[in-house]
Amino acid sequence: MGRNFFSNDKINFEVLKKRAFNYRWAEVEEGVIPLTAADPDFPVAPEIINDLFDYIKEGYFSYGPKLGFPEFRKSIADSLNNRKNEYVDPDLVLPIDSAARGMFIIAKTVLKPGDEVIIFDPVDFLFKESTVAAGAVPVYFPAKVKDGYIDLSELENYITPKTKMICLCNPHNPLGTVYSKEDLDLILSLSEKYDLWIMNDEIWSDIVYPEKEFISILSLGPERNKKTLSVFGFSKSFGVAGLRIGCIYCHDEEVFNKIVENSDVMTTAGGISTLSQIAGIACLEKAYYWVDEFIKHLTKNRDYAYERINSMPYISCRKPDATYLMFINIKGTGLGSQEFVKHMEEKVKLALVPGTEKFFGPGAEGYVRLCFATSFEVLKEGLDRLEEGLRLLGR
Repeated sequence: MGRNFFSNDKINFEVLKKRAFNYRWAEVEEGVIPLTAADPDFPVAPEIINDLFDYIKEGYFSYGPKLGFPEFRKSIADSLNNRKNEYVDPDLVLPIDSAARGMFIIAKTVLKPGDEVIIFDPVDFLFKESTVAAGAVPVYFPAKVKDGYIDLSELENYITPKTKMICLCNPHNPLGTVYSKEDLDLILSLSEKYDLWIMNDEIWSDIVYPEKEFISILSLGPERNKKTLSVFGFSKSFGVAGLRIGCIYCHDEEVFNKIVENSDVMTTAGGISTLSQIAGIACLEKAYYWVDEFIKHLTKNRDYAYERINSMPYISCRKPDATYLMFINIKGTGLGSQEFVKHMEEKVKLALVPGTEKFFGPGAEGYVRLCFATSFEVLKEGLDRLEEGLRLLGR
């Protein structure tokens, strides 16, 4: 398109300081740079704004269909099928108010108290939270990266007679890895062997760098994925977290009907805003060019951050294949994750996410997470502060 959406002058910091919550600009003290929650600093693609204006100007905000706009469900299925080869039927897509909500609905649908769920450690906290909310028990599988991929060689050993589900975060947050076809085949084979559900979170599936390819577990065919329940959200790709746009999809009509029942959409107590659906259609049908440009910008930020971090004392990181997150090993500082984050915010006004059990599981201790979905200038200043904060440790 020839337009630069991702320069520093495109960021309206005054607006961010009023609206960007969840550990970001609106929640930190003045002067602090928050490289925290996985949310871009840039305004969204103009097509999303224009389509929302066109919908709003008629002055009607009526109820929408309980299962979502048919055109939105079709847009979701078409996008997943054309871009990711997922074999999704639009009749088995449920738009919902965020991928996070979708994870809780899936857990509620297939788990009962006392069931065990295998959750990779570290991983985003929502897997644990949705599991616990359903009364089930998280079983942590250590997620160790070997040769660029999470090593699954011991995964089967964590399955017991109580195991009912494996949680799959693909691409993985916070490690920034994708899964190979062989690894996905292994997970499916274990699901088939032990009759397990798979909760498949693909919210990061658009943010994959040129060196690697995203492969969906669903691309291995609908017959093998009858017990795979998937979620996708629009916030990471399109920067629309506040609109809470997500969806659940599966390959079995009976299971889908149970998901609908547990979502409360048929009672109007649950569901997704009509405005969010209009924005979602614009995202999928008009704004992927913006995502493509975003990835080009992110690639430059990622490469710069990787080189800078690995040149600093005491800390290191691997280069992520996906996401816009760096998971930084800080064990060489001698500080715990929470202590390190506190030091950086107090001494150099840099906010990061600590690798605590609260956010990622017990295996995250000794790490912090940094989000680089901002301008190069903000990232550079943040990394300068990180380096200064390390200098101040004087170790």
